[in-house]
Amino acid sequence: MNTENLYKKLKGSGLLLILLIFAVSCEDFLEENPSTSIDADYIYTTEEGLKSGVVSLYKFERDRYQTSTEDFMGAVLMSSRSDLAFSRTGYTGLMGRYERGVSPVDQGANFVSSLFWKHFYNMTNKATAIINAAEIIEDIDEDVKNQVLAEAKYFRAHSYFYLYRMFNNIYINTETVTVENAFDVVNDKSSEEDIFALINSDLDFAVEHLEWTDTFGRVTKGTAKHVKAKVAMWQGDWTEAKNQALDVIEDPDSPHSLVSSTSEVFAGDRNNSESLFVIQAEDDLLGGGNTTMINANYVTQYFHISGIEANIEQGGRGFSRILPNLYLLNLLAEDPNDTRDDDTYFRLKYYYTSGDRIGEELDDYAPITDLDNPSSNYTTYYQRMHPSCIKFAQDDDNPDSYLNRSNITVYRLAETYLIAAEAIMRSTGDPLPYINAVRTRAGAQPVSSVDQQTILDERARELAFEGQRWFTLKRMGQEVIDFQITNYAGDGEYFPANLGSKDPRTNWQPHYINWPIAQIDLDLLGPNYPQNDGY
Repeated sequence: MNTENLYKKLKGSGLLLILLIFAVSCEDFLEENPSTSIDADYIYTTEEGLKSGVVSLYKFERDRYQTSTEDFMGAVLMSSRSDLAFSRTGYTGLMGRYERGVSPVDQGANFVSSLFWKHFYNMTNKATAIINAAEIIEDIDEDVKNQVLAEAKYFRAHSYFYLYRMFNNIYINTETVTVENAFDVVNDKSSEEDIFALINSDLDFAVEHLEWTDTFGRVTKGTAKHVKAKVAMWQGDWTEAKNQALDVIEDPDSPHSLVSSTSEVFAGDRNNSESLFVIQAEDDLLGGGNTTMINANYVTQYFHISGIEANIEQGGRGFSRILPNLYLLNLLAEDPNDTRDDDTYFRLKYYYTSGDRIGEELDDYAPITDLDNPSSNYTTYYQRMHPSCIKFAQDDDNPDSYLNRSNITVYRLAETYLIAAEAIMRSTGDPLPYINAVRTRAGAQPVSSVDQQTILDERARELAFEGQRWFTLKRMGQEVIDFQITNYAGDGEYFPANLGSKDPRTNWQPHYINWPIAQIDLDLLGPNYPQNDGY
């Protein structure tokens, strides 16, 4: 094997990532250690080293959101490929419209390789090394050991679960990658049975040994139970999903509850009773994260209109790349009292901030409302006045910059409620209290019955643009994802500039239900390792 291939193999295995930059919080053993004092012996043979190794997993998790590749594609890609989004422009737009990322050899697949395939395999390799070292280390406090193992196993389970849901044909490994085995070739994918056995085993340990409360930003028992419920949903184990979700919602020791209004869900730093896992990137922490364009990608360029300046209240400075489509906006509009489209989750209207019309609503551009008499400036409407998702704007963001350092909610209790409702619907019990708890909090009228479409619609209203929609459609099956994408993705005739080769409804192919494994990754695997069907 030549030097270039050796480098690629080591990089893919994560061995080149052994020098860590640690920082997620400045409390307890989230404290950063100087990188000059970190080496492999320190990490794997000392208690403090193992604790620092766990902190590195939080950094890895944060990295995907803060890697600047193609306008921070790692943070927004999964939202662009859904039935709820209009992907307007940029490379993420190409990906969201199924113009790129649809072949093992195109540049989009290479981006996905770096941001997802290699990213999560680096996390699994690091987590496995920590797990294997912790299990044999001597002279370590038993509680500390179990905490290290629980967090490392959570991240390994989380990573393999993400990989499986994206790529399907994945392999799992529970051996520490070393110089001696780094060149062992993986010749076949792992079985679904083996994948879920490892994921569930890791999560069971995490559930048993994590506490309900911990330093903000760390995973807890509630985080692990929430993910365990999601895994059970993928396996069709509705009873297990129901039990895990109800534990998070109803266990007397659970600190979690829905906040009282939708305006509170994404307020401040997201440190509230609804949050189950939040990626921290606070400004005043040593190494506390980098800037990201996650918010800017979801907000229109309203500030390019004369008489209005970018401000946080109206979403901050946006780039107008991925926007809520008409299908989602119509779902939100079904109940006029629903507050989720009332400047809490989405910004529907913008107002002049200077000049003769200060305080008045913008009316410069018009969408197409009549297909027989289309607006002459509908494309500018989408660019500058279209509704925006504002879930990722933070109070202390800089309105004059596309780049901001903000905390990002990954999992929250509203999804746990909707998991409970669906699992109960598919097994036994009454799902109405759980779906209606989410609706009532939003001011919407309770529903009187629940079926799969009711669940899909409510998940759309509550969780849109939080990175979960693609996986929900895939989990519900080929027929569901085919129907939703071909009928609702993009805006079809209401944005005729994207008809034809730019229309996600036209471009969608059933085999896109699995992402292609990039050829650059297949080249590092055995010659008969299976590509996903259709590629």
